[in-house]
Amino acid sequence: MGTDWGPIVIAVVLFILLSPGLLIQMPARIRAIECGNMCTSGISILVHSVFFFIIMTILVIAIGVHIRAS
Repeated sequence: MGTDWGPIVIAVVLFILLSPGLLIQMPARIRAIECGNMCTSGISILVHSVFFFIIMTILVIAIGVHIRAS
């Protein structure tokens, strides 16, 4: 019986994509959204953490994504 790799893969990909300042930052220092500024703030970390939790919950629990190794 193999390990379910779905939640692990989804968590790693979302962590990389939703890192504040890497691709986008919401809210930014000057505007509502900035792209690739490589800066961050406390409120931006909070917003990105909430997005991470919501998307992770939808993909893993509601949809039930599973990746099983042979």
